[in-house]
Amino acid sequence: MAKTRPSSSESLTESPESMGSTDRGVDASPPCGSNVLSPSKTGYSKRDFMMMLPEEKLKHFDGRAQAHEDNQECDACIQDLVRCVALTRLVYGDGHLKLAQAHVRLAKAYFQLKGWGLQAQEHSAQARELLSVCSSISSGRGEKHEFLTCLLSVHLTQGGASLLTANLEEAESSFLEAEHVLKELPQHVAINQEEMIKTELEISTGLCRIYKRQSRPDKALSQCERSLQLLKDCDKSEKTCSVYRDMAAIEQDRGHLDRAIEHLSKAHAISMSHSPEELEGAQISHSLALILSAAAEPHHNDSADQYFEQSLRAYKNSVGPQDPAFLTAQDDFCRFLLLNGQQERCVEIQRASLILKRSTFGDLSAEVADTLQLIGSVEMTEGRMIQAHRTMTKCLEIQNWMYGPQHKKTKATQKAVDMLARAPAVAERLQRQVCSTSGHSQRIQCHNFGANGEEQWIQRQRCVRFLSCKSLLHGRRTRETLLGH
Repeated sequence: MAKTRPSSSESLTESPESMGSTDRGVDASPPCGSNVLSPSKTGYSKRDFMMMLPEEKLKHFDGRAQAHEDNQECDACIQDLVRCVALTRLVYGDGHLKLAQAHVRLAKAYFQLKGWGLQAQEHSAQARELLSVCSSISSGRGEKHEFLTCLLSVHLTQGGASLLTANLEEAESSFLEAEHVLKELPQHVAINQEEMIKTELEISTGLCRIYKRQSRPDKALSQCERSLQLLKDCDKSEKTCSVYRDMAAIEQDRGHLDRAIEHLSKAHAISMSHSPEELEGAQISHSLALILSAAAEPHHNDSADQYFEQSLRAYKNSVGPQDPAFLTAQDDFCRFLLLNGQQERCVEIQRASLILKRSTFGDLSAEVADTLQLIGSVEMTEGRMIQAHRTMTKCLEIQNWMYGPQHKKTKATQKAVDMLARAPAVAERLQRQVCSTSGHSQRIQCHNFGANGEEQWIQRQRCVRFLSCKSLLHGRRTRETLLGH
């Protein structure tokens, strides 16, 4: 079949079960086993671990959290970062910069590793509040640098999390504040140029997506141009593909298909020169095929066909034929074939995809139902009524199970099935099935009579026919009598 935290706890001996689940609110932590603090997990005996100073425990969990993050062990990483927040509060107190840093690190983990926007917003807001009242800030350059770096992380995380939760005004404000802090940083300490450009790219990309969702295309394109210039300045042209794709999406939303095709063509050329058979290349080819197939000019159809084929090859090589991305691209290709009069090729591909879709999404899935509906529709337009009725009936069974009989999809399919059932060839076939079922039932009764069952069954049928004829004759005489009077 088929296919997002206690708040930082003061107690380090708290059981994992008391930490809650991912559905309890912004302060829930990921589920974990009961042996998180067992000797096998900590590397210390239980007695030694209990006797460790809080500073030593903080150092231990801090290093282990980083190791979990490097290994993409997301839940385990967040578990240890929650403990780091509690230990930092215990070691440094409530108003210390270190506690703000611990909160923002946890917020970044929630956002980057799990995609949990609300949790990230909660902890970044706590970090920001701590920074506003932080008592350990002095005029020293080192501490000022740490303060600004932490504040920059707060704004970046808050911006990304707000974008994730569709709070676009908060997201824009956070990214603009991050931009202001980034400009102030070099005044206090030398900054690695690569890190500087990476942060500027994060800000410009975030602002671009905000402006796009706010329907402010000019400002969104301006941020894209800024990103392109930054990538060219650091000689990383291979990373411009995502920027060109964003620009293509903006132009497509504005109805400028020619400009969208131009941007995607640039992204495609860069992708083919660096990673032709990887996932990004497949995605770009797929997007280019969709835009070309939507263009009004007929000469774009041949190019669209080629890009669809190219994207399917790249998807198959990068993620495999059972991946939803491959199957989605294949469905888009089939719709393109259908619109261009290639029904047979479309149905052939769709029939072959049924096995993969059942394996990936399940027998009773929307993807399987949609495929059956498409096949049945083509069969109906080609006049193959019996086959269309059989296919649409299978589709109806799945939709009835998934959506219920009152859903608009189910009703539409039911209407098609009823219409097909009135076709002479289908009606005759259904009648034969009824008769065959009735005859089979009578033969089962005959078998139950015993050794002379067949002869007794024949005698019974003669008797039934005789009584029927007698009844018919009696009815006729009755009518004649009534008419005579």
